[in-house]
Amino acid sequence: MRRTIVLCAGIAALSACGGDRTATETTTGLRPGAPSNQSFGSAVQRDLAALRQATAGFHDIDVAGRAGWSAPITDCMTSALGGMGFHFGNTKLFDGSVRVDQPELLLYEPEQNGRMRLVAVEYIIPYAAHARTDTPPELFGQQFKQVDAFQLWGLHAWVWKDNPSGMFADWNPNVTCDHAPATASMSPMDH
Repeated sequence: MRRTIVLCAGIAALSACGGDRTATETTTGLRPGAPSNQSFGSAVQRDLAALRQATAGFHDIDVAGRAGWSAPITDCMTSALGGMGFHFGNTKLFDGSVRVDQPELLLYEPEQNGRMRLVAVEYIIPYAAHARTDTPPELFGQQFKQVDAFQLWGLHAWVWKDNPSGMFADWNPNVTCDHAPATASMSPMDH
């Protein structure tokens, strides 16, 4: 079963579109401590399990960096609605397509002890690949949201930290940037 969106267009600013990146379906169970996904249908539950399996090794930010998620995209992001943390990207995946098991961005919350805690992922599609005026792309049965501040479509998945605002909400009131050396405050309307 495929859960892939391929939206290749002229993306000279990011990279040329590659071949088909087909998601591998898995039926792995939930990891203890991971947010519940029981309110979603079986296909979404399988996709969330595949995402957790694919990103489980990235709780160690050094491992994530060696695997390609090494580009610092933002400072620790916070707003009146909560936080997102730091965004680290795998720029090889900025190609206008998304794949369940290869999110473009990993989100980390800074902890008091100086470590970074993996809390979520974000899938992004630049407006250059899928125009802002087009129908929103979808993944996990959710529509991507317009993020005009960064000229892209984005979809968060809070698979490693519970979010009372929802699995796919932009901001998480349980995430803080209190222990970050650099923060970026944003209006919720900017993201």
